Amino acid sequence: MNVEPIGVIHSPFAQREDMPIQPIGAAGATGRVEVFEPFRAGLRDLEGFSHVILLYHFHRSEGYALTVRPFLDDREHGVFATRAPRRPNPIGLSVLRLEGVEHGVLRVRDVDILDGTPLLDIKPYVPDFDRPEAVRVGWLEGRRQRVREARSDGRFA
Repeated sequence: MNVEPIGVIHSPFAQREDMPIQPIGAAGATGRVEVFEPFRAGLRDLEGFSHVILLYHFHRSEGYALTVRPFLDDREHGVFATRAPRRPNPIGLSVLRLEGVEHGVLRVRDVDILDGTPLLDIKPYVPDFDRPEAVRVGWLEGRRQRVREARSDGRFA
């Protein structure tokens, strides 16, 4: 398997510690997604979407653990039941508001991603495809409201 970055994500967050852990906790934070020249033709028609899904590499995550203590709980959970960055394949996902596309750069809002993060892919967010009805949120039930204030700490360093 070969995976090659198609760009780099720029954000106001230079350190892992004290950054938002999800886009909803990064309300208003702006960023830029620089798409490398060879991939820019793929941006055609993207500006018609209000939101994008970014897939990226947790490039500062080292190793992985199959059980982790996530930011929103004091108990351990299986890593695949969390959004923790220390994963066997350190791939992150964020749904961000798309403010514009110019010269290979996406202007995004509500960015919760570390500055300098390698971009792996971009997909348009389409509610009819991406927002299922009648969902369950497992162990996060009753904890989701805390995500707006929750910040990263050193537990996944």
